[in-house]
Amino acid sequence: MTGPVPAEWSPHKAIWIGFPSHADLWDEDLAPAQAEVAALAKALAGQGGEHVKLLVGDAPALPQARELLGGVAGVEIVPGRFGDVWLRDTGPIFTASGEAAAFRFNGWGEKYVLEGDETVADTLGAEAAMIRYDFVLEGGAIDHDGHGTVLTTRQCLLNPNRNPGWREGDAERALAEALGVRKVLWLDEGLMNDHTDGHVDNLARFVAPGVVACPAAFGEDDPNAAVYGKTARALAAMTDADGRPLEVVRIPSPGRIMDAEHRVSPASHMNFIIANKAVIAPIYGCRAGAWAVEALEVLFPRHEVVGLTSRALVSGGGSFHCISQQEPA
Repeated sequence: MTGPVPAEWSPHKAIWIGFPSHADLWDEDLAPAQAEVAALAKALAGQGGEHVKLLVGDAPALPQARELLGGVAGVEIVPGRFGDVWLRDTGPIFTASGEAAAFRFNGWGEKYVLEGDETVADTLGAEAAMIRYDFVLEGGAIDHDGHGTVLTTRQCLLNPNRNPGWREGDAERALAEALGVRKVLWLDEGLMNDHTDGHVDNLARFVAPGVVACPAAFGEDDPNAAVYGKTARALAAMTDADGRPLEVVRIPSPGRIMDAEHRVSPASHMNFIIANKAVIAPIYGCRAGAWAVEALEVLFPRHEVVGLTSRALVSGGGSFHCISQQEPA
């Protein structure tokens, strides 16, 4: 068993982000998504104080990456190979002991199986001691407090399309062995139309030991209002691995955000990245975005909070946290 995974607010030596690279996956959203990722990379390297490793997954995308980010201090362009940009899920999870824990990835329950995603962990973990585990786990399915407590959802972690037959005890034992988890805090379900089957990094995040942020519904037609209320009530009754009652902080959700096909989008302000010196939060062109940034400024007084648009990225099903993975210092 390894030690706990460091909390995201712990110092990083680098942070990986994926650069949208495949026109057949992004269509008309490719250039806007590339522009959003370029803005994210600049903010991480600038206000965030990070060394950014930008993984570009297709040779034709390299000129766009170099045009947008070539010569930007703190951004290293890394040619590589991946199915798509969601490195949080396809890449490894780095532990406090310097290991890279790699898991099986099955396209979020066989929904999107793309050539190249099976080798992303090798690329990100090339300089670490790699340990492989024979069960399906995506990084966005769990959130860490740095002391052995993790948040997750039953909808994802116990879904039969991942590890058939798993019950809570099976998942808890697997996470304890691989990631030093001492206690799992179980929430039920995630956002509507989230193809990840309810990843917790769209729903609830540790922002300090014993402190969890989760959304508050915005607007009378917020499609996730019931889920947000249920999540907040469940968290308020929980304690962490050290027996500390959780403090629950509500952050305005984006409300009802629709995609180009007029379907509810899984947009979330919870998909922020905690960098060394800044917090980069996705916003979606709604009034609640400014309020979410203000709420995060209160929670992270030692960080600069930057809100950046993520409308194109969310068309692919995720946002900033989903395309990133940090390497602890």
